[in-house]
Amino acid sequence: MSISQNDLRSAAARNFSLKNQRNRAHGQKTGFLCHSHKDRDLALGLQQWLKEQGMELYIDWQDAYMPETPDGATADRIRTVIKGADVFLFLATNDSMASRWCPWELGFADGIKRNEQIAVIATRDASGKYYGNEYLQLYRRIDQTTLSNALYWYPKGSQSPHYMSSF
Repeated sequence: MSISQNDLRSAAARNFSLKNQRNRAHGQKTGFLCHSHKDRDLALGLQQWLKEQGMELYIDWQDAYMPETPDGATADRIRTVIKGADVFLFLATNDSMASRWCPWELGFADGIKRNEQIAVIATRDASGKYYGNEYLQLYRRIDQTTLSNALYWYPKGSQSPHYMSSF
């Protein structure tokens, strides 16, 4: 089951505070979020949702070291952060599927991460339209359960969910 974009927007409205990535709790998982900047509210919602489940999620526009105007230094910084993150997450929306940066980031992550370190968060909009290209089926997916409002990951090709902390 894909994640409702409305649920992500609701999660963004919940109270949260951003931690400095260098001060994260010992053993806490970290993730890099590949997304379109047009999906800012969805990215914040996912960040909050994952924080509630014990994962610190990096979002590039929150990074004080990121250049203001995208350039070669932007790409270099993104590569560095992707390498250092435990997992790479692709937020699949209409805008991320049309982005110039998102396919590059996914391709870079695919080349350096193990397949089990990459996951797709497929979303659906208010009309029920699902977002995610066929090639995204190569990776794990993270879905929302209807029972606990938690996020679960599914190994590639599996219908059996695993709680996010086992990522």
